[in-house]
Amino acid sequence: MQDRPTIYELLRSVQRFLSDEIVPATEGRRQFLARVAANAIGLVERELENESVHARREWAGCDELLGTAPMPGERAAVADAVRSRNDLLCARIRAGDYDAESPQRAALLRHVRQTVHDKLEVTNLAYLEVDARRG
Repeated sequence: MQDRPTIYELLRSVQRFLSDEIVPATEGRRQFLARVAANAIGLVERELENESVHARREWAGCDELLGTAPMPGERAAVADAVRSRNDLLCARIRAGDYDAESPQRAALLRHVRQTVHDKLEVTNLAYLEVDARRG
């Protein structure tokens, strides 16, 4: 693990530089690309900040739907394992396993809503804020 600056401090510095220095000093396509880069850095920062919590929640939801399995400890292994479990879940959805009203269908809907919420927490906070105001 590195000391200072932390990965978050580095990301914030680059994002601030792009937003405060480059975007105002450019026009047209360069300005647009600088905004895209600044937004991408913000997305990476939010992904890193929320990654372990979101992965554990998604894993728990899959446990409820697919049966329990030990969650890998390595970051890359977790991502691969979550993708594999999601592939299995999608196959079961396509097969009609959750079509009928049941506790399993209700669990699936809870899992999907939570997973989408977690993804929006990283990719589109503004949408979540608007959705929260709508109630």
